[in-house]
Amino acid sequence: ALTGCVAGTGEGGPSSSRLFVVRKDQDIYIQTLRKLFNESHGIFIGLQRSEEELAGKSRKAQLVQVSKNYRSVIRACMEDMHQAAISTRDPALHSQYSTQVSILSAMELIWNLCEILFVEAAAAGPLLLRLLDWVRLHVCDVDNMVREVLSSENPSKHKLFWNVVDVFVLQGRMDEARHLLSKEASANPTSVNMYKILDDLMKKMPVPSLGNTQTLTEMELKWQHWHEECQRYLQDGTFACNSHMESICKILLGDEDAILEKKELMTTWYHFLVTRLLYSHPTVKPMELRFYAQACMDLFLGGESSPEPLDTILMAAFEFEMHQVIKECSIALSNWWFVAHLTDLLDHCKLLQSHNLYFGSNMREFLLLEYASGLFSHHSLWQLGVDYFDHCPEYGRVYLELHIERIPLNTEQKALKVLRICEQRQMHEQVRSICKIMAMKALRNNRLGSALSWSIRAKDAAFATLISDRFLKDYCERGCFSDLDLIDNLGPSMLLSDRLTFLGKYREFHRLYGEKRFSEAGKLLLMLMTAHIAPCSFWMTLLTDALPLLEQKEVIFSAEQTYELMRCLEDLTAGKSDKQKFQDDDVETMKVEMLRLALARNLARVIVKEGTLEGS
Repeated sequence: ALTGCVAGTGEGGPSSSRLFVVRKDQDIYIQTLRKLFNESHGIFIGLQRSEEELAGKSRKAQLVQVSKNYRSVIRACMEDMHQAAISTRDPALHSQYSTQVSILSAMELIWNLCEILFVEAAAAGPLLLRLLDWVRLHVCDVDNMVREVLSSENPSKHKLFWNVVDVFVLQGRMDEARHLLSKEASANPTSVNMYKILDDLMKKMPVPSLGNTQTLTEMELKWQHWHEECQRYLQDGTFACNSHMESICKILLGDEDAILEKKELMTTWYHFLVTRLLYSHPTVKPMELRFYAQACMDLFLGGESSPEPLDTILMAAFEFEMHQVIKECSIALSNWWFVAHLTDLLDHCKLLQSHNLYFGSNMREFLLLEYASGLFSHHSLWQLGVDYFDHCPEYGRVYLELHIERIPLNTEQKALKVLRICEQRQMHEQVRSICKIMAMKALRNNRLGSALSWSIRAKDAAFATLISDRFLKDYCERGCFSDLDLIDNLGPSMLLSDRLTFLGKYREFHRLYGEKRFSEAGKLLLMLMTAHIAPCSFWMTLLTDALPLLEQKEVIFSAEQTYELMRCLEDLTAGKSDKQKFQDDDVETMKVEMLRLALARNLARVIVKEGTLEGS
């Protein structure tokens, strides 16, 4: 991902200079985040292939499960990062890992809230239960205090005992609060009566049900009766002689000031929001959340501090401003992973259908393209990026074509991997380009077999001709072929260029000669010259190869074939100017004379043989 930052521009006139600082997405290079990218890729692909035909509840359940899977990957990475922070001795690394833990924690916090409000779309009643789970999962600052008190010999005498009871009440963990209070009652007989009344109130507190066992109206009626009972005990002064129990009763009544007194235990405004809803409006409807959220944030921060980016994002979620959530996350987070995957999930929930960006792409595709482009700058994660581009119907193909051409082809194995991806997607131009690059590399390293193989894959006739010439030149110099396996198995590929056809056929001649199939070898040799498959520059080599066949005991060439060979020899020598003839060395002249003699002797033998056959 590239982020542009505008530097100071003075007065801002038309001539003001603008400096754009381009920053690469550094997160993809953090080793411990590899799990996040790799495992979420599998979840993403599964979601794209999931059954959209599933209707109603079953589809919603499927999407909620996908969301939970994403969150479990974030948590697993957070655990790994936390362990890495503990185990490292390098202060800079410790700081980096701790920062990443905070970022991942914030990501899961936001994702979990979006899951409750948008993906699951919890209705009034169950909504509060989900929000309580959300707070319990993410507000962990008090966990150490709870452990310290519970592990002490006498919890009720611990200095933090009432703080822990308050924490349980603020988070709606009534059973745990009652269990602790029972220890206080046992240790302090004078408070038994008060304890029983408070325990009874906590036990009777109505909570919304997840199933359809009660209507909202029934719930509200029960809650109203319970609330009046709490009010009665408080007004009667039942808890007057124990400030801790009195404070708890005020919290149960939803007393704003009493809850705010416990600000240090709640640590965040959104914990305050959920506690306040639990004790004053448990049947809150989704669309009412925005009013409570804003009021709670203002009360909790109290003008002392301005909202952090995380607060702004959560507030946008409570206001059901999905696009604002995505926009703020794009600004606040250091990579595109979060917004790309969350937007894709929300798109599958049919929640972003109407939002198209001004340049034609929709928001889902734009963010996936940005994320995948970032992956392509990594030496191995680029392979994941391919699948993301595949699922961007509008611009994915174009982006893939552009990015795949920039992958450095350091090894043949990597080149084959890239090639397979291009071939699967019928990206013919890119296939040719990769093959040409690899053929050139192989040729520069004098690996002719590999160069020929790549040029055949590229269907590049000119390059195949060039490499075939190199093979033939090598043969002339060394007297043998390299890469026999490749040349022996060219098959139909040899038709790519005339020179390649000649190379394949000439090698076939050598094979036939080696197998002592002299008659077939002779026919093939003659055909290479008469059909003009062999380049003229190679005719002398072919005629020289004919010498051993002409000297065989058994007559190989017929009279007609011998005349053809003679004609080829004369054409070859006649085609040379006097100057060339003068320049030819004695060896060449001797070869010509030997060939003429061998051809004449062969012709005499053939005439005798054919005459004998006719006479008989």
